[in-house]
Amino acid sequence: MLRTSLFLILLLLSSVFCLEDIKEEFKESLSIKSLRDGRVASSFSFKTLLRDAIPRDPQTLAFDDDDSQHYTLFPLTLGQILRQYAITELHLTLNAGKWDYDSWGYPDETGVGVGAELRAWMAGGSISSIDDRWQGVRNALAGLFCASLGSLNEQRTTSPRLSFPPEGALPDWGLPHELRHASHASEHVCTENLTPFLKLLPCKSLSGLAMLLNPHRIFDADWHGIGLHVLWRPEGVEVRLNVQLVSDPLRISGQKKQDWSFHSLFDRRVEKACPVAKFSRVSVDLPSSGLYRVYPEPMEVIEGKAYYDLKNNHEVWDIGTMWPADFEYPLSKLNPTLVPFSVRRNLLGSTQDRGQLSIVVTNNQQDTLQLLYLETMPWIIQFYLHTIRVHSDDVPRDDLISNMSYVLPVPHARPATFESVLTLPGRSSLTFTMDVAKAFLRYTEHPPDAQRGWDLLPAIFTPLTEFPNGSINLGRRVYTPSLLVDLATPDFSMPYNVIIFTCSVVAFIFGSVFNALTRKFIIVRLEPQKQTENSVGKNIDANKSNKPDASESEAH
Repeated sequence: MLRTSLFLILLLLSSVFCLEDIKEEFKESLSIKSLRDGRVASSFSFKTLLRDAIPRDPQTLAFDDDDSQHYTLFPLTLGQILRQYAITELHLTLNAGKWDYDSWGYPDETGVGVGAELRAWMAGGSISSIDDRWQGVRNALAGLFCASLGSLNEQRTTSPRLSFPPEGALPDWGLPHELRHASHASEHVCTENLTPFLKLLPCKSLSGLAMLLNPHRIFDADWHGIGLHVLWRPEGVEVRLNVQLVSDPLRISGQKKQDWSFHSLFDRRVEKACPVAKFSRVSVDLPSSGLYRVYPEPMEVIEGKAYYDLKNNHEVWDIGTMWPADFEYPLSKLNPTLVPFSVRRNLLGSTQDRGQLSIVVTNNQQDTLQLLYLETMPWIIQFYLHTIRVHSDDVPRDDLISNMSYVLPVPHARPATFESVLTLPGRSSLTFTMDVAKAFLRYTEHPPDAQRGWDLLPAIFTPLTEFPNGSINLGRRVYTPSLLVDLATPDFSMPYNVIIFTCSVVAFIFGSVFNALTRKFIIVRLEPQKQTENSVGKNIDANKSNKPDASESEAH
């Protein structure tokens, strides 16, 4: 009877644990693509789904008892932050380098702007305001990823109207949701960010595709970045961790070969699959032309992609591609471009108080294209909207810009946000110019490397499609490179020179006065008689010393 009871208890516990495991599932995938300029783009994706879960209602923040933080595969530290601040949707990216859209096309993850970018959707109606929760989640993520996200304060925070719609669903709590977005172009990704990133994975970097995440090779790539995305879908809460990099096998190998493999790109191989992963898959984009060989033999090929299933095969994986011929660099610009439009952005002007923002957008298609243009500038740059000029192929066309929205900057408090819709005729170039003013800062407001300049955030362009019913559909975002602005900078060496000169003068005056006050000068006078006796005595002693000794004369 006792054995039967113990067996039933163990069976019940095992069924409970199985149900817990069913509520959470983990998937990992890797996509590798050879680019036209000889480089290789790799994109890692790690998805964890918490089934039947919903974000926390902000109205429940007044109660301390939140017993929903019991996870098996879902990262606990991240779940605590999401529940603590009632975050509905969260996106964080840390990138370094410039993504070349014309040569590489669109990335798998659209957030490739240089530096750090953080945005979150939150509902109101709680005991703490949205801005307070936004500050809390910034500081919490800064501690979690060892990044300077705390600097994304109110001076860098904006709320664009159209550029960042929610990628998932928003719960219907009868409360309005608001967006908070902030970027920092000077914050780059490093090993300190990758280490806590790997700790959020169920298998860490001990097994599965995460074994390939070698920091020495990732941060040696021409472009690299990591991302965190939290969405709510009807099936549950999804956390997606991604790593993207663009490697140069020709530079790594030192030869004229475009060949690549796991070992050549990452200096590692996949020795074992992650045991808790529902599936672990690798996809390789096959070249459209030329002779090549993909090894090992793919399990299936669908629409120009070779797929490998690492979950059900217990072997060491070293997937790669070989070309018999040497790679030849293109001598001219690659045509056609892989994106429907190209953007060139500059800040013109030689003075340190005024300038001009110039943007040239080229439509590479025959059809008319509408773009949603977002420009975010710190308060040190002020826009003059009355100077906006739009030209299409050197012809003034003010009708090609519409739906302008502008949020004025507040010094030391809020950046400037400019949002508009640009219409590009087919096979044409649109030039957008606007005069700007540069602020004159106090010497205490300059960064430590003031002579280098200030980094300005990238501009964001998003293809826009309008439907007859008034709804709009946004395409994939395109980030421009960041800009560097030169402000009026004082000569910080002058205070040092003044301090040195002042200290020298003070030391000279103090030393002279101190000697005059502490020294006692005494005049010593000698009497003439004593002086004569002393001189006579000295002469007698000198004669005695010159007279030879008697013993010495007898010896001679």
